[in-house]
Amino acid sequence: MKRIFLSCCILSGTLFAVQAQEQPLVSQSDSVQSLLERVLPDRNRSLSAQMNLQFYTSGAAYFTEGSLDEAAFKLNRVRLEILGSFSEQFSYHFRQSYNKYSNPHSLDNLSSSIEYAFVNWKMSNLFSLMVGKQFLSLGGYEYYVNSIKVREFSDFNNNVGAYQAGVTGTLNFSPTQELVLQVLNNRSGGDEDTYIYGLPQGVKKTKLPIISTVNWNGLYCDKSLQLRYAAAWGQLADKKNIYYLTGGHIYERGPILAYLDLMYSREELDSKGLVSDLQGAPVSTPVTAQNVEYLSVIANFDYRVHPNWNLYVKGAYERAGVYKANGSFGKGLYRTTWNAQACVEFFPMRNSELLIFGHLLYKGHHLTKRARALGGVDPDTQRVSIGLVYSIPVF
Repeated sequence: MKRIFLSCCILSGTLFAVQAQEQPLVSQSDSVQSLLERVLPDRNRSLSAQMNLQFYTSGAAYFTEGSLDEAAFKLNRVRLEILGSFSEQFSYHFRQSYNKYSNPHSLDNLSSSIEYAFVNWKMSNLFSLMVGKQFLSLGGYEYYVNSIKVREFSDFNNNVGAYQAGVTGTLNFSPTQELVLQVLNNRSGGDEDTYIYGLPQGVKKTKLPIISTVNWNGLYCDKSLQLRYAAAWGQLADKKNIYYLTGGHIYERGPILAYLDLMYSREELDSKGLVSDLQGAPVSTPVTAQNVEYLSVIANFDYRVHPNWNLYVKGAYERAGVYKANGSFGKGLYRTTWNAQACVEFFPMRNSELLIFGHLLYKGHHLTKRARALGGVDPDTQRVSIGLVYSIPVF
């Protein structure tokens, strides 16, 4: 019965259809014990298992330059996770999103709908090792906070391939200081999946599609001040690199949560695609831009006015440009964006499990003469939404 129960949990969590291969990996007639059977007899062993469902839906009205485009209901995000530990040293985390592409990618042989699939080994109180698909460790609060809490990301963070396969080592110098060293794939699929117009002519694919990061996180002022800084380097194509410098400054005490994020990337091949996407009718054969840079400044202020009510305002200023001329792209600034948000959140159960919100979003775009010469079009947009977020502990 234990093996049947465990199998049902895993199958319901992953929703994999068993059709061509209906036989399980381990038959019930085999003498191999299941994980629960091997662990449960010894009551002193550390074992935990948890399943959570995250559900985010909303009704929203979308506007372009003040004119209504569409008003509709959406299931913005549905995710299921299974996590826990099977000893004092080993823990695991699996999470799947049901709003993403589901076919396996060519590089990591895993669907992009799988966000987490890793095992963590706590080798000592000072060092732990994580292996599998995991989160790219950049700085900043908006980037690393649970995405279920973000109504609208900055363009910068919305275009980072955050979930990648690889290995991470974490050094815990103290309860308030840690250093994260990481080597991951810099993408999940092939070049044609990553770059909006594929590799430019004459640019060869890389044999080392990886990104490495150094991330330092610290807590100060009785843990009310948190600093998150990171630097990263990766190879996008042969002799084409990407560099990140990112930082987050977070203050959280009592009813106040405030943060200021600074995010910068210098890319010898446009991995985010925002500059490349500015090519319009005047460009007969669009190509992926080279030598681009992105800067984002994000500020947020939350105030919990009552145990049941939270208010926040948020803004982002972003720039995208080319630092070295290439093809149709001259050197200079191409695009600036303002992102302004205001939100009212109601917690009817006085906890974080159920949340009802009303949210206003304004995004203003400005294209320079260089971008308009390429045929770029990027009008201002607005959104008014009312929604519900429910994080359900299944067991």
